[in-house]
Amino acid sequence: MKKLDNRDPLVLDVHELPRRAGESKKIDLSIKLPTALTNGPVVVPVDQEVDLELLLEAVVDGVLVTGEVYLDVEAECSRCLDPVNYEIDAHITDLYVYEDKEVNSDDEADEIRKMQGDLIDLEPALIDAVVLELPTRPLCNDECLGLCAQCGIRLEEDPEHKHEIIDPRWSKLSQLKEEK
Repeated sequence: MKKLDNRDPLVLDVHELPRRAGESKKIDLSIKLPTALTNGPVVVPVDQEVDLELLLEAVVDGVLVTGEVYLDVEAECSRCLDPVNYEIDAHITDLYVYEDKEVNSDDEADEIRKMQGDLIDLEPALIDAVVLELPTRPLCNDECLGLCAQCGIRLEEDPEHKHEIIDPRWSKLSQLKEEK
C-alpha cells in the first residue's frame, strides 16, 4: 500500500469529520486528473478537469463516500474516426475502513479500502467509476456507416459506394471473357 500524501488532489483529509456514526460532510471539488484513465478505445488524459460532488458519512467501521463524478471526454468514432464528445456522469459508493478495524475474511480484505490515519485515497474509486462509464465502442451516431475498407472514403458521403471485387479463383474466367 502506497503512503498517502494530503497534497495529492485525490487524497481527502477527513480529520474534521467526527468518528461518530451519522455525522456527515459534503464536499464539492474540481480537480485535474493526476494520471490518465482508459478502457482501451477511450483515453481520459492527464490534467483532465473532473468535478466531484461527494458526501462523506461516518459509519461504525469507517467513512462511507458516496457521490457523483462529472467530466467531459473526447474520443474517436470507432467507425469513421470523427471526434466524439461524451459527458460522463459516474457514481461512487465506497467504504473506507478505519486503520484500527479488523477485516473478517480474505475475500473482503481485497475489496475493502483502508484509511491511512485520516486520509482517504479516492483514486481507485474514481478509476472504477469512470472507466466503467467510458464507451467501449464510441460512435458519432448510431447510423454511422464508417469508412470504406478498400479506399477509406466516408460512406456517409457516398452511401452507394462499392468496389468490384473479383474472386481470384475466377480471375482466369474473366480474362477469357475479355479476350472474346
